[in-house]
Amino acid sequence: MSNSPALNNWHPASWQSKPATQQPKYSDPVKLERAVAALGRLPPLVVSWEIEALRERLARAQRGEQFLLQGGDCAESFEDCESDKIAKRLKILLQMSLVLLQGLKKPVIRVGRFAGQYAKPRSADTETRDGVTLPCYRGDNVNRPDFTAADREPDPDLLLRGYERAALTLNFVRALIDGGFADLHHPEYWDLGFLRHARLRDAYQKIVDSIAESLEFFESMSGQRVHAASREDFYTSHEGLHLLFEQSQTRYIERQRRWYNLSTHMPWVGMRTADIGGAHVEYFRGIANPIGVKVGAAMSAEWLQELVQILNPQNQPGRLSLIHRFGHKDIERRLPEMIRAVRATGAQVLWICDPMHGNTETTAGGVKTRRFDNILGEVEAAFRIHADAGSTLGGVHIELTGEDVTECIGGARGLAEADLARAYKSQVDPRLNAEQALELAMLIARQTGTVGRMKKTPSGG
Repeated sequence: MSNSPALNNWHPASWQSKPATQQPKYSDPVKLERAVAALGRLPPLVVSWEIEALRERLARAQRGEQFLLQGGDCAESFEDCESDKIAKRLKILLQMSLVLLQGLKKPVIRVGRFAGQYAKPRSADTETRDGVTLPCYRGDNVNRPDFTAADREPDPDLLLRGYERAALTLNFVRALIDGGFADLHHPEYWDLGFLRHARLRDAYQKIVDSIAESLEFFESMSGQRVHAASREDFYTSHEGLHLLFEQSQTRYIERQRRWYNLSTHMPWVGMRTADIGGAHVEYFRGIANPIGVKVGAAMSAEWLQELVQILNPQNQPGRLSLIHRFGHKDIERRLPEMIRAVRATGAQVLWICDPMHGNTETTAGGVKTRRFDNILGEVEAAFRIHADAGSTLGGVHIELTGEDVTECIGGARGLAEADLARAYKSQVDPRLNAEQALELAMLIARQTGTVGRMKKTPSGG
């Protein structure tokens, strides 16, 4: 097997012999060791056959037969582990996938950035305010956001709390889906109360009606219920950043003869931790999960080629996804080069567009935001560039929330900088609100010319 320890001299802790970046500095190693040992005794959050099912679907997406929708919070909060917030996040992903299903005419793979997205990379280890310097906030898995010495001290017990919150989130998501929450026979149950733009509401309703009519026609003709429309699997993903946490949930599955990270279905490597000789690449090369790698403007074609060879040496279908995040300013210049570089290796990869991270900016008032026009522009450019290169864009990776936040500028409602102060809730990066996310899905689906024929407004809607 590609990740056999006998062949690759790999084990879940082999990363510890490599330089490890973006890791918190704990002051109590005994407490840390105790917390990691406790994590290692806890049941896994996911199982290997779910992971293998996702890998097979991602292989089909590589061939252009399916499309990946990966979305959720930039960084989950322990406080947001509430039924209403989880249901809203799940609901907007369902609504987006329904639009994409109708527009792209292919099955949609739903992968949530949830049930584990509790750690975040940072550009600096410390933060200074009014002459006081403290460790930066690295996510609820590590420390707390309030700017006090006690809150910013990395606490190993938070790793256990993060596991518990992930388990609670995943349990509720599974219960909702098993209970019929994702049943395409009843998309009208997915409340549109958040929509304030009539044109979006009307366009979405037409999609709902069309799918309902198609299901009714097929079932009346065949006399059989379309069971695949009654229950759709959801998968989880998070950045595999905190290596001790990831190691603690890595298990050898005897019948598969492989090591799996059983804390999530699809972990990814971020740009800040993708060093060829680094600890994260060493860890990721050994797990059998389908994995993602963020590809940004700072990455060279040669660097990407090396990553492809290290992380998928046997060229296994569905194994490797490349999540490009160049920003609307750099995608035209950099993406064609990266497509050519990967093609030269002969590797099978799934190309995914992350139009969020390369388009972050800061207002004159010091607030981080993203412009809907730039997000949409990057997605549109990605579809076109891949098509021109004879490649396939097989998915999108979106930071979003089901809540009515005001963190990104633009969209059908025309949110402006002045609106950011009204409902800016993110502790880290700005997210699309539910209305903006659904609008983006409609405009992505329009790439095939089948949905809505919605014309762009000056605000980006």
